[in-house]
Amino acid sequence: MSKTVQSCCCSTKEKTQKEKYDEIANVIELYKGKDGSLIQVLHLAQEIYGYLPLELQKFISQRMSIPLSKISGVISFYSFFSTAPRGKHTIRVCMGTACYVRGGKSIVEKLKEILGVEIGGTTEDGKFTFEIARCIGACGLAPAVMIDDVVYKQVNVNKLESILSKY
Repeated sequence: MSKTVQSCCCSTKEKTQKEKYDEIANVIELYKGKDGSLIQVLHLAQEIYGYLPLELQKFISQRMSIPLSKISGVISFYSFFSTAPRGKHTIRVCMGTACYVRGGKSIVEKLKEILGVEIGGTTEDGKFTFEIARCIGACGLAPAVMIDDVVYKQVNVNKLESILSKY
């Protein structure tokens, strides 16, 4: 009795820059000419490439026939777009009124110390990008910290090492 062995054709290797640009070009073709599609294209391009450097912005500008100034304006306006490489995980400390009053500033200072980066920075190992959020809508849980899509409630400086160790 013969046994057929199937091998996986999926690859875990990182895509080349050309492969990423080709994939982004396909996305652009799907949305090109549709009103209001720029933000969707930028989201997908960032998902594929990881961030939106100037060269990629120029590529999108040329392919979509949209002025580079408009693309750069959209990217700089919305906080969810990044023009620099980002970490695998994004840490956001809420600095809304409730979180600030209940110790948000001390959490920010401690994270700067632990991570060795300033606000907006990415750790040297590429694990974390550190940001501030004006409000994450968790005022009753203040002070709150969000890592990716997980909200940590009533955080204090003594809990930070334990929280970060999960990542």
